Amino acid sequence: MTSADTHSQSSRMPLPVRTPAPENTGAPLGRAMKRPPLDSGRMLEALRTVQDQVDQVAGLLVATHDGLVLADDTDSVEADSVAAMSAAAIGLAAQFTAQARIGESRSAMFEGSSGYVCVFPVEGSLLLVVFGQPEITMGLFTLAAKQALTLLRNQLPAVGGAYRTPPSPE
Repeated sequence: MTSADTHSQSSRMPLPVRTPAPENTGAPLGRAMKRPPLDSGRMLEALRTVQDQVDQVAGLLVATHDGLVLADDTDSVEADSVAAMSAAAIGLAAQFTAQARIGESRSAMFEGSSGYVCVFPVEGSLLLVVFGQPEITMGLFTLAAKQALTLLRNQLPAVGGAYRTPPSPE
């Protein structure tokens, strides 16, 4: 069979087509839960409150474990890219700490030539990304980032807690 024969045969075959998704029957899919939407305005207010209370923090961003931006109070940062990378970073941190047998990952921290960035799992499916100011030391940044995390966790009930993990039945 020549390449011309193969081409003529493949051009006669129909292309696959998409079929409409079946109607939603209301049956749950796996463990998915319908959650109320997060109030992004309140989340942004919470981030600004945290940033006002913590010295040496240059910006804050809250994302989902899927890498979607929920709210950000940052300057000159591409929020969508940072959110996606934060999800990847926290996943890699979990794998790294498991392989190193040092327990459950608590954060992923990066040092650049002009500052620091840290990613924390907050609760449920939320991630907090904290950016440090250029002049800060690693020790001070670690303290400031953990303070920001604690303050944000305290703010979550006021935001609505839509992404909080429900308590497991015992």
